[in-house]
Amino acid sequence: MNKLDCTIFRGGTSKGVFIDEEKLPQDKAQWEPILLSLMGSPDKLQINGLGGATSTTSKVAIISKSDHPDCDVNYTFAQVSIDKALVSYKGNCGNISSAVGPYAIHKGLVPVTDGEETIVRIYNTNTKKVIHSYVKTENGQVKYDGDFAIAGVPGVASMVKLAFVDPAGSMTGKLLPTGNVVDILDVPKYGKFEVSLVDSSNPLVFVKASDVGLTGKELPADIDSDPEMLEKLESIRGVAAVTLGFCKDYTKSAEETPGVPKMTIVAEPADYVTAKGEQVKAEEMDILARMMSMQLTHKVYALTGALCTATAAGIEGTVVNKVVRKNADGSYDPATINIAHPSGLMTNGVEINVNENNEIEVPAAYGYRTARLIMEGVAYYM
Repeated sequence: MNKLDCTIFRGGTSKGVFIDEEKLPQDKAQWEPILLSLMGSPDKLQINGLGGATSTTSKVAIISKSDHPDCDVNYTFAQVSIDKALVSYKGNCGNISSAVGPYAIHKGLVPVTDGEETIVRIYNTNTKKVIHSYVKTENGQVKYDGDFAIAGVPGVASMVKLAFVDPAGSMTGKLLPTGNVVDILDVPKYGKFEVSLVDSSNPLVFVKASDVGLTGKELPADIDSDPEMLEKLESIRGVAAVTLGFCKDYTKSAEETPGVPKMTIVAEPADYVTAKGEQVKAEEMDILARMMSMQLTHKVYALTGALCTATAAGIEGTVVNKVVRKNADGSYDPATINIAHPSGLMTNGVEINVNENNEIEVPAAYGYRTARLIMEGVAYYM
């Protein structure tokens, strides 16, 4: 048996194991077997490790001091597959990102500044992007208690504001990787689908719910209990992954690039009932959306996915822009967008403009989360 110092944090609606990079081998090729054993994969229950048997609780954050001139810490995100011997470093997790700042302060990697807030500058190695985390602090420590609530997490806590700096082209180098606001994907067995491929904080493939036989109101159990629907959605995602150059064979997308692009279903605002039986009215939201995560329906909504959704909503002609709530004059304010997901509402904002060369610019995207330290100690792995 081997042992490894680690910390468990809840970040947003995800939970992950946080590890000091210095505790891992310098050869990153040796990380995968360690992380798989640590989380108890491959096993649908992850009974032999720290994983929680869902994609949102099978995550790892690897942290180190940064030599980046504008950052305090480096952060590498790892999505550990549950039932496959696979660790993916493609893309970032915005929810786990919300715990990186508190972790860095808790571990003394970043000193607490005067006042009620400390800014932690994070360099995400997966996307080569910078995130500014605004963490509430008090008496030289992270302040976890507060009055901010997020859908999908019980209770209230202090808010962590995340500013994703220049999020466009996180993995593809372009906000619109194909140069188009919409593309037609020819999906074997299922036909052609109009989609939007947008890369902001993470790359997403958006499709209108009605085009795939959904309403957008479905709960995760409704979609996950339908094998034909899961196959259809993964096939669309797989063809999108090939289009983006993430894999060569769409039938192998679940093995080669399981986390990105994120498959996202959008619809116009409509009344629906959450997984907890709470009613959400159409007038409370700007868009109705469902997201897939590791080939199953996300129980909530990925933060990086929400930032990309907010960005796509502000781009004229995208699938998202066509269904988002607009003002009477047809305008749309991207500074705040309320996304209705299976657990409730999620508010995000994005700065977006068109420059003198008629190019779309995204200076920053904002998300609002909470985080909590759960435990720290020693974990054992084989």
